[in-house]
This record gives sequence, structure tokens and C-alpha cells, in this order.
Amino acid sequence: MGMTMTQKILANKAGLDKVVPDQLILADLDMALGNDITAPVAIGEFRKLGLDKVFDEKKVSLVMDHFTPNKDIKAAEQCRYVREFANEMDIENFYDVGEMGVEHALLPEKGLVVAGDLIIGADSHTCTYGALGAFSTGVGSTDLAAGMATGKAWFKVPSAVQFVLTGEMQEHVSGKDVILHIIGMVGVDGMLYKSMEFAGPGVKNLSMSDRLCISNMAIEAGAKNGIFPVDEKTLEYIAVHSDRKPVIFEADEDAEYEKVYEINLSEIKPTVAFPHLPENTRTIDEVGDIKIDQVVVGSCTNGRLEDMIMAAEILKGRKVAKGVRTIIIPATQKIYMDSMKMGLLEIFINAGAIVSTPTCGPCLGGHMGILAKGERAVATTNRNFVGRMGHPESEVYLASPSVAAASAVLGRIASPAELNGREG
Repeated sequence: MGMTMTQKILANKAGLDKVVPDQLILADLDMALGNDITAPVAIGEFRKLGLDKVFDEKKVSLVMDHFTPNKDIKAAEQCRYVREFANEMDIENFYDVGEMGVEHALLPEKGLVVAGDLIIGADSHTCTYGALGAFSTGVGSTDLAAGMATGKAWFKVPSAVQFVLTGEMQEHVSGKDVILHIIGMVGVDGMLYKSMEFAGPGVKNLSMSDRLCISNMAIEAGAKNGIFPVDEKTLEYIAVHSDRKPVIFEADEDAEYEKVYEINLSEIKPTVAFPHLPENTRTIDEVGDIKIDQVVVGSCTNGRLEDMIMAAEILKGRKVAKGVRTIIIPATQKIYMDSMKMGLLEIFINAGAIVSTPTCGPCLGGHMGILAKGERAVATTNRNFVGRMGHPESEVYLASPSVAAASAVLGRIASPAELNGREG
């Protein structure tokens, strides 16, 4: 049997002609990533090795994004610890306040990852870079320490499930709705340690932002990684953002998949994940009347410029409902600047929203929007576990930027279609 995209990348990085599912391999890394929460632990383990340098100063990225600007003394100490390590090791890709962004939006934007790469990150949403035709996955901080030291990591080769996409998405439907639909279909453990490989004629109808969003949430189905084929859109994106040459791997025609799902994008409706799991999905017409207290548009899942534009199209000329706190978080400084130049920030502020510096912020219950007991939020983030955004008796509903913005205006979970005929 032939190999899948993921298996070909892993074989290449391990210096092997072929790999098979469940095989253990030692592979070379193109990037090792840590953030202000996970890197301190990794640095502590790295120190135990007694080394005075990382394997490659250009292939380690440290991004201060979760609790920055620092929310408290502990966060400040953690960032200082990482900052001192980055300076000592001459790490080229260190991003702090003023330069930082949400890591999984920042690395593709900076051109630090391209097709054919193998990336590990001490953050579960490292699987985002599969949108670029790379193999990327989350690891523990100890594995990150070993990766920073040696430039290598051990992997068990995953088996694969293929998702064949056809058709084109309807108005107000985006990549977020697609991945929520899939997670609702397969469950949060349906893809456990498997590679989610996307294919089919529908792929060309997905923007790079859609693909980054879908790959980002592969982990929410339990997957080891999510990956898209490299096409013209991918190559155009890489050419704009990176001077590195991509390496393109294609799945063999006789590649073996455990299962194949066929998904017609035109049949997907705006979708919302109810508390307290991403698999607890309902289409927008099944939601009912659910009042909300807060809306968050941002995160490594939906904080890109395309997401800002989607939210602004809904909020332009409208006001958020009284009593609904609406927080907009551009994922990087560039996205913030581009949004400002396009007049999007003015739209948000005129609508009664606030705009935050780039940060993970409320997504993980960090800061910039913590929920109190009994409060409900609609968020474009990736997880809605118990207590994820604050109090354990609060509730988070996952949705697209369009649904989140419409919900902010109406004060309840709502479809953008409900705003037809209203001001804006």
C-alpha cells in the first residue's frame, strides 16, 4: 500500500523510504515551539541537560501570548524566565509584547512554517500548520525540551482518516462551521491519534483562513494532526509570507485510510457547539432562545484578518445589545494594523465593542474577559470545557465570527440571516 501525506512527511524527516501506521520513528524537526505557559517547564528540563545552546537558534520559536501583557506576578515571572533564556540562547524567533501575536497565527504569518515541514509545539493547537501542507502536532514540555536540545523527536506514525470535501459553502458559513460539523459527527475522541487528511474538489473553495481554522481544531476530535493538500492557494500564501521553498508531498493513490467521509460543503449550516464539549453541536436553526452576556472574536482559531472582516460586516452600522460585552482580539500585530487601516477597529468601537492587543486572553480563562458564575459567552475560540473561560458554572458556546457578531447584536445566539432588514 502507498502512503498518506502525513506518512510521507514523517518518512522523509526520518530518512526512511517508507513508514507504516504504529511504527516508531525518530524524525528531524524544522521547528520547535513554546509559549509563556509551556516553555518555562521545557526550559527547566533543558537546563538539566547542561547544554549551553539549542540545536538551532533559527528553529526554535518562543511566543509570549497566553498571559501577556502579563496579567499577574506569576505570569510576569514566567515571561521573564523565557525572555532571559531566549536572550542567552540567541533565539531568533522570540516574540514578546509589541511583536507577539497568538502563536499559531503568528508563525504562518512570519513565514516560519511551510509545506513539507515537521513542527512540534508545546501547545495542543500546533496542528494548525497542517493547513500549509506541513506535519505539525502538539507535544508535552519535556518533549519540547528534548527537541530544543537535539532537533529530533520520537513519533508513532498515525493511521489516517480521509475527509473528501465537495461543493461550496453557503453565505455566512465558514471553516469554523465545517470543523464543528465534523467534530459533531465523529466526536471529541473519534479521531484519537489519527491523521485527519482533507481532500476533494471542495478544498479549492476554502480560503487559507478556513483551512487554518479547520486544521487548528483537529485536536478537538482527538487527532494527532490535520492536513490539507498543497494547491495554488497554499503556494500563493507561502510565497507572500516566506522566502523558504516549500516541499510538496502528495498522498499516493493507493494510500490506506481507516475510513473515508464525504462532506458536501453546500449542505453545512452555521453551527454552534454547546457546553461543555466541541462535539455537542447544533445547527443555528436548532439553537433556541439562549441569552448571552459576552462575545469573544479572536484566538488562534478565528483571530485572522478574514475573521475580523466577517465580524465587521455584521457589526457595521449596528450596536451590540445592551449588557453584552463584546471583545475583539486581532491575533497578531499585523492583523491589528491591517484592521485599523481598513477601518474595522472603528466599526467595532462604534458598535460598542472593545479591541484588545493580540493575546490568547479569555480563550483559556487567562485574562481580558473572564466569565462570572452563571454567565454565557459566544466565542470563536476552540474549546468550551467546564470552566474554560472562567467560573466552572459559566457556559461557552463555540461559533464562527459571523454568528458571534450577530449574537452580539441580538443579545442571544443568532444567525446573521436574522439581521436582514435591520440597520447595517
